[in-house]
Amino acid sequence: ERGLYLLMSSLPQALNGFVLVVTSEGLIFYSSHTIQDYLGFHQTDVMHQSVFELIHTEDQPEFRRNLHWALDPPRAPEGEPSPEAGKSLGSSAVICKLDQLPPENSSFLERSFVCRFRCLLDNSSGFLALNLQGRLKFLHGQNKRSEDGSALPPQLALFAISTPLQPPSILQIRTKNMIFRTKHKLDFTPLACDAKGKIVLGYTEAELRKCGTGYQFVHAADMLYCAENHVRMMKTGESGLTVFRLLTKENRWKWVQANAQLVYKNGKPEYIVVTQRPLVDEEGGEHLRKRSMHLPFTFATGEALLYQSARPLPGFPDPFQSKGKPSKAKKPSCGHGRRSQKNGLDPRSLLGAVMRQDKAAY
Repeated sequence: ERGLYLLMSSLPQALNGFVLVVTSEGLIFYSSHTIQDYLGFHQTDVMHQSVFELIHTEDQPEFRRNLHWALDPPRAPEGEPSPEAGKSLGSSAVICKLDQLPPENSSFLERSFVCRFRCLLDNSSGFLALNLQGRLKFLHGQNKRSEDGSALPPQLALFAISTPLQPPSILQIRTKNMIFRTKHKLDFTPLACDAKGKIVLGYTEAELRKCGTGYQFVHAADMLYCAENHVRMMKTGESGLTVFRLLTKENRWKWVQANAQLVYKNGKPEYIVVTQRPLVDEEGGEHLRKRSMHLPFTFATGEALLYQSARPLPGFPDPFQSKGKPSKAKKPSCGHGRRSQKNGLDPRSLLGAVMRQDKAAY
């Protein structure tokens, strides 16, 4: 245990990677918080969960083999997780006896292998190849019991440092340190934002929460795209990678790459958590070009409200004009949304969100 705590405190910040401790059953006993910089998952999202949910199907047998020492291989069928994993040490789990194991400094317990892990930050395959290097060590203090109720001795667990096979670029190193998370209601209304998000966007939590569904902070050219992924998330639990622009407090647009996930309570969706990584304008522009190839209309300049209409839609006021007077720069406000409602436009709609925005931002 002393070695584990030393590993926790000293290695994550110093290494290009993160620390992972996995039990013989395949449960993640510990992950350093730096896992978020590489895979996009928060530390609390993965701890005490099955590691096989994160690993590419083709690489699961390799990972399972490395959880056990050579003379006592896993008894579950290769390629299939133990049916008892996550529940108890049942008959299918490997129970090691202390008198049958080599000493802890034995080379038989050293591990070095490669596996592909799910990555919320990857914009190509959705997986990141990691080299796991470490060794099997006893995990004390678990108080596990066998099926007959007798106490089990400490079992082996994999203590490993996980590093990307391909060294990150200078740009990736700079941007990964600004990954931030936000919390939203199911309609995307902001509820909370972490410290890094406040730095990137410039808003306080009170400013984010004061009005609107959150779409008033999204670029008009990205709203329909974000809404489509929002609907997908409500159906499947995850939005997939979404690249769009957010309005900062300085009235500038910031490209982010995001993945939204539903958080459930008692089997029902309760709120949304979004992990977001800032992008440079060149990256965002490349994503926009790829996206425009799939859309039936262009909506990238901010000149239109919907479907290439440069004029106000019938029955709706011009959101950027106020009784013939030039618009003045202003931040999104609840008052503007109430005016839209009075004119018959639902402020929670995408068009209502556009009407909250300042033309100067475009």
